[in-house]
Amino acid sequence: MSTPYAKLPAWADYGLIPLINLSVAFIVAGLVVVLVGENPFRAAVILVEGAFGKGTGIAFTLFYATTFIFTGLSVAVAAHCSLFNIGTEGQAYIGGLGIALVCLSLDSTLPWWLLFPLAIVASAAFGALWGFIPAYLQAKRGSHIVITTIMFNFIAASTMVYLLVGLLKPLGSQAPQTRNFVGGAELPKLNWVIELFGAKIRSAPLNICFLLALVMAFLVWLLIWRTRLGYEMRTYGHSPKAARYAGISETRIVLTAMMISGALAGMMALNPVMGDQHNVAIDFVSGAGYVGIAVALMGRLHPVGIVLAAILFGMLYQGGAELSFEMPSITRDMIVIIQGLVILFAGALEHMFRPYIQAIFASFSPKSVGIEAIKGKGA
Repeated sequence: MSTPYAKLPAWADYGLIPLINLSVAFIVAGLVVVLVGENPFRAAVILVEGAFGKGTGIAFTLFYATTFIFTGLSVAVAAHCSLFNIGTEGQAYIGGLGIALVCLSLDSTLPWWLLFPLAIVASAAFGALWGFIPAYLQAKRGSHIVITTIMFNFIAASTMVYLLVGLLKPLGSQAPQTRNFVGGAELPKLNWVIELFGAKIRSAPLNICFLLALVMAFLVWLLIWRTRLGYEMRTYGHSPKAARYAGISETRIVLTAMMISGALAGMMALNPVMGDQHNVAIDFVSGAGYVGIAVALMGRLHPVGIVLAAILFGMLYQGGAELSFEMPSITRDMIVIIQGLVILFAGALEHMFRPYIQAIFASFSPKSVGIEAIKGKGA
């Protein structure tokens, strides 16, 4: 008789398994570093020090993490409703369009503390609208959400290219981007918070969007685990048939979940657009939507885990840049390989070690001991 699997305690499910997957990913990445003739331990030290060793590194790490928190939350909200939203990339693009329209219209007349709430609403509304269309196609026409969201990523990218090389580009400019925003659309930096602890920061784009991302993580936790809507979303995610039997409208839940997911993705654009480059340029999303999928999976779809996973990927981005500078033989492409290994083991192979860990816990559980005692008596 096979050993029954045990339900893992929360600390093992949300902490031990991700830690094992992450450790294996870095071990394999270390072997890749060895293959190019470098010391993997020294590379690890440079990676960590580049991300957390100096104030500037910490600020850049948190700046990147801010973007990944938004995209990770976006993927997680849809996933709780059993919807695999791969369209976060496109929704973030369209969210940037909403920000551009607000900032280009009002940046010279409103201060940042009035313009920022308007930009939040615009980015969320445009992202939600872009998420609504594939959700409607699934709920009403039966189109698969994965296929439609992938297609809408390309549509969003093409739309932004058309606008940025034409309608939104200033006259006489050759760069495919909007004009630079003036002071009203530039968000305050948070570098001073890190400097309070004695660190020095030359220049870094960390801004108040980081605080907004943390607020959104808390609100997502409230939504999913403390509201009726969140309960309906999780019910539908576990069993659509049970949800329909309970009187939950499938159309309403799918549309609502995808619109919230799209709104979070759209808000991601606030960080690079208003917090850093102060314009909307082609490819400002830079693959953050796809990284959000790995962040959500590694964070076990929980806001706390997503924040921690986002900081990890922020570390890989910032520390990876330092690593490729200090060790020229480790190119930027190899940093992408290391990031891909983390995604592979934390996402695609997330369940690889789970059966073995469950079997270990089952062998030490009281029920398992009782079963063995009964078998002994029967013998």
